[in-house]
Amino acid sequence: MIGRLNGVRATLTLLGVLMADFSPSYYKTIKIIDNFSEWTGNAFSWLSVPLAIVVFYEVVSRYFFNDPTIWAYDLSYMLYGALFMLGAAITLRRGAHIRTDMLWEKFSQTTKGKIDFYAYIIFFFPGMILLFTTSIDDAWHALTFGELSEQTPWRPYLWPLKSVVPMTALLMMIQGVSEILKSWYMMRTGKEFEHKIGGEI
Repeated sequence: MIGRLNGVRATLTLLGVLMADFSPSYYKTIKIIDNFSEWTGNAFSWLSVPLAIVVFYEVVSRYFFNDPTIWAYDLSYMLYGALFMLGAAITLRRGAHIRTDMLWEKFSQTTKGKIDFYAYIIFFFPGMILLFTTSIDDAWHALTFGELSEQTPWRPYLWPLKSVVPMTALLMMIQGVSEILKSWYMMRTGKEFEHKIGGEI
């Protein structure tokens, strides 16, 4: 009987610790960040519209009227680069970045949580901080010195495209906070915080 009582007390103590760790503000923080990444990702997805228009215009102008533009190439790679980079945060939020699934699926939820948690601390955040600090200097240099593209005779300014890189790193770090909180939850409870959509974005 005493052993059973001790077991019940230990269980209640564990539940109390878990409830203390995962307060309403814990869940609210994750929800706010996830919603922010969803909103920004959906907003940036509209870059695909001007990208499609530019490519369509260039194809028609080049092949039907034999009058290629000098600006379509620059605009297309800048718009595609911005679309690709700025969509990284929502891709992270939905779990659509590449994993080695043949190994990952064999791990328990607790092990997955530990791997993710320490990977974010050791690799993800230092990498994103390094990317942010180096790229923001590059973007500032392009802005202050009026750096121009040398790809075509149009020669557009490069600072808008180069500004996308530190913005991407910042958005990734914001979403990374949510992901590390989810990893901590998985590591502590052995349960997946939410099922990731995965697949293509």
